Amino acid sequence: MTANAALLSKADLALADLSANGGLLQPEQGAAFIRKLIKEPTLIRQARVVEMTAPQRRINKIGFAKRILRKATQGVALDNASTTGLGGRAKPATEQITMTTQEVIAEVRLPYDVLEDNIERMTVAENTASNMPWSSGLQETIVTLIAERAALDLEELCLLADTAYTNGADADDQAYLSMFNGWLKLAAGGHVVDWNNAAISKELFKAGMKAMPGQYQRNLNLMKHLVSVNQEVEYRDTIANRVGTLGDSQVQGRSSLSPFGVPLESVQLMPEAIGLFTNPKNLIFGIQRQVSLEFDKSITERVYIVVLTARVAVQVEEVDALVKFTNIASV
Repeated sequence: MTANAALLSKADLALADLSANGGLLQPEQGAAFIRKLIKEPTLIRQARVVEMTAPQRRINKIGFAKRILRKATQGVALDNASTTGLGGRAKPATEQITMTTQEVIAEVRLPYDVLEDNIERMTVAENTASNMPWSSGLQETIVTLIAERAALDLEELCLLADTAYTNGADADDQAYLSMFNGWLKLAAGGHVVDWNNAAISKELFKAGMKAMPGQYQRNLNLMKHLVSVNQEVEYRDTIANRVGTLGDSQVQGRSSLSPFGVPLESVQLMPEAIGLFTNPKNLIFGIQRQVSLEFDKSITERVYIVVLTARVAVQVEEVDALVKFTNIASV
């Protein structure tokens, strides 16, 4: 048997093993796939990832919006109605947010020659540690490739999803992006800074920070300005125009930017005219642990067919802690 034929025979066994148990990944495999998914360089990696065990999950919130300390008077207790003039007892604000998953599906077709051309990569992958959940390096290679692309597609869904979205030219696109409301649509319920088609500048970030309620600005090092890749380039260009080492560093290198002490980062799929100012952990991405991979092959087309299904959800923990920039001038 030739080396390529042996590899394809091995692929049959490896992919068939993945499709065992009705195509449902084992718990350890499902957890490993989710880890691969969230390690990809997308906004999801910075968001709060909630692994759900059911299609719906309620997240409880509790906090104090106002001062709870009062001036104490010997022998006088605080009352609820504040008739003593001491301010009354403090009561926490409680709230629940609900995450409801929707199912997504992907069909991946792997031509025989793709596997043949990746012998070296798969051979290296065979040297994985014994505690890995995959029975072969080929399995991990396939799952990694799927996770790389799925992570980008899920970032698009998390950011751009809108139940009111329409696209008459592409029914699949409309169906995908209208499953639920994503982070940008949910952010409209927070604080909006309309930049009136002006160019990106430090004044934009200043306005965003002033729009954010003070109680959420205690840890500015955890907050981030999130804009598109091109908008980050434009802002770097404005800094590069300055005379001195700061301007030179923007042309010759890629030093970090922190307008008013808050890190600035670009997000690949962020629309040009929109941005966010928040703690990324305020953005919630939910995924059910039960991830299904099913396998088939077409001998006439000479392709392996892998179908991925998962259930995902998107939510914002505290809308009041979000600032949305709109109408930034396109570049």
